[in-house]
Amino acid sequence: MADASRLKAGDLISLASLGLRIRRLRTALSALGICIGISAIVGVLGITQSSQSDLLAQIDRLGTNLLTVQNGRQFNGGEANLPVSATAMIGHIPAVQHVSATALLSQPVFRTDLVPSFETGGIGVRATETSLIGALDGTVLHGTFLNAASARYPAAVLGFGAAEYLGIDRLDRPTRVWIGGRWFTVIGILERLTLAPEIDQSVLVGWPIAESALGFNGYPTRIYVRVQTDQVTAVDALLAPTANPQNPDQVAVSRPSDALAARLAVQSSSTTLILGLGAIALLVGGVGIANVMFISVLERRSEGSVARWARPAHTSPPSSWRSRCYFRRWVVCSASSSDSEPRPRAYATAQGWSVLIPPIAIWAALFAAVVIGAAAGLYPALRAARLNPTDALRAV
Repeated sequence: MADASRLKAGDLISLASLGLRIRRLRTALSALGICIGISAIVGVLGITQSSQSDLLAQIDRLGTNLLTVQNGRQFNGGEANLPVSATAMIGHIPAVQHVSATALLSQPVFRTDLVPSFETGGIGVRATETSLIGALDGTVLHGTFLNAASARYPAAVLGFGAAEYLGIDRLDRPTRVWIGGRWFTVIGILERLTLAPEIDQSVLVGWPIAESALGFNGYPTRIYVRVQTDQVTAVDALLAPTANPQNPDQVAVSRPSDALAARLAVQSSSTTLILGLGAIALLVGGVGIANVMFISVLERRSEGSVARWARPAHTSPPSSWRSRCYFRRWVVCSASSSDSEPRPRAYATAQGWSVLIPPIAIWAALFAAVVIGAAAGLYPALRAARLNPTDALRAV
């Protein structure tokens, strides 16, 4: 019995890589679809997971226990008033930790008295209680916040956005703004408040000076309530009847952190859509690979058939053809997977997010690419290898 004729492993690898070394452009084009598919899937998952982790960390840091109470609408459509005693009544709820009221005033604010009256920039003036900074868990970027003494005088604290619009970024020298026909000295600038964007775009003045100098009637328009985290739902149900027992339907209660949760839900839905597009790109790449592989096999089918006819009958099936198919898929998919990970990592780093790329995304994309590539290339390779040598030579 003759010895079995088989290719050595080294020779098989050399033979399998022959197509890659000879037809470089074709190999690059066949790899493009798979590269796009794997990069899309890994990139989308990496970027969205990093963004979501940053958003979740932001929600945890800011807390979900901040509630706001606003004046709603009357039955005739007019604006309702919160009772003057609403803040004190809410403070009597046992689970309430901090409560503070603000009121939006009608007077605009300007950098100087020479600015035209129509250039307000969307910056509002709000009367505020001195406890606001504690209720919002905010910090002062420059200067100080209002206290019991400064709240009685024409002193103002700027929200982060208001300071940007007014062009005030530091307080190393006396700075004033023009409010209601008189000058107010800026004593502080707040850090950005994610859960209270309306404060970011406001200039805050003390409650007493607003009543005495700016025509404030004493009715709050928004009350911030910080409660125990495990009592948020219970307190939410009590706020409206507590703030306005006679007309609880004219009170609007909301939780600012719900907006961040909504952003998270939108990101999750968009991730599903883009993953579908990545899967389509992967499928299109597989179709392209099938086409390129099929044409390549047709060009070399005589070689494969004659090689099959020339080898002993007891040798193994056409391993050289299968090895070429597998080797090409392995090289393409490995290159695509190694190239897809740095992009979402670099983007997440540039955005200041914590880098979070699920390992399952890389392995799943690699597995899908290998399966698609093998299925697309193996079938035409086997068909060519099983072609009758007589037919193959006739076609030469």
